[in-house]
Amino acid sequence: MREKPCRNIALVVEYDGTGYSGFQLQRNATSIQGELERAVAGLTQEPTRMRGAGRTDAGVHARGQVVAFLTTTALPCETIVKGVNSFLPMGIAVQKAYDVPLGFDPRRHARSRVYRYTILRRDRPSPLNERYAHRVAVGLDVEAMKMALALLHGSHDFAALGGSTGPGRSTVREVFSARLWQEDELLHIEIEANAFLPHQMRRTAGMLASVGAKRLSLEGVKAILEGHAGPEHRKLMPTLPPQGLCLMEVRYKDFPPHEREANKDLQR
Repeated sequence: MREKPCRNIALVVEYDGTGYSGFQLQRNATSIQGELERAVAGLTQEPTRMRGAGRTDAGVHARGQVVAFLTTTALPCETIVKGVNSFLPMGIAVQKAYDVPLGFDPRRHARSRVYRYTILRRDRPSPLNERYAHRVAVGLDVEAMKMALALLHGSHDFAALGGSTGPGRSTVREVFSARLWQEDELLHIEIEANAFLPHQMRRTAGMLASVGAKRLSLEGVKAILEGHAGPEHRKLMPTLPPQGLCLMEVRYKDFPPHEREANKDLQR
């Protein structure tokens, strides 16, 4: 009997991370990866193992997580989207599906990730906002925060702002863009970088909040980025709660596939 051809399917996934242990599979815990694998297996009737672009922490959300899995199903991508979503719980949804080369790896082939941290500037609780934002009751100097954020552009050793990556691994990351803007009571901090250290984005947001509250100066931010952070700085870089963080997008050179074809057409 002839074997079915193997396909590599990439999914763009949106999820509310509330109540999940994070993206990555964990024993005796409910993860986003676990729910996706169960849904795909339910549709294709094949055991599957997902590969994800970003290992978001417990409680962190995503609008544009990218995952990939191997399958022999002949179902078209449109049917895969609808079928997988029919097996998923509320709060996780596949937005798009693509056939990609067998060698495509959503983590290794990513050129950059875009994360957004949202602060709610309000002294009273907001039940509709606090699931996706961290509430800060004190006043914040937004212009000072913007000046501090501008210092992050380029390549820096972010060891002081990130968690451990393991022995011998570089803690240098390159920030391609960083912006901060207000939307009514919400303050959005969005950074695109080639990669992020564990907790880097949440600690960066904590550092910027300290700048906005006038507890940390721009000189202090420069000292942190230059590797001169002392005990007086460390308490001003708190890891803000996870619910304010969202993985907005993962960017690639040749993905999504239709964009790759469009680029080829432009080059002809």
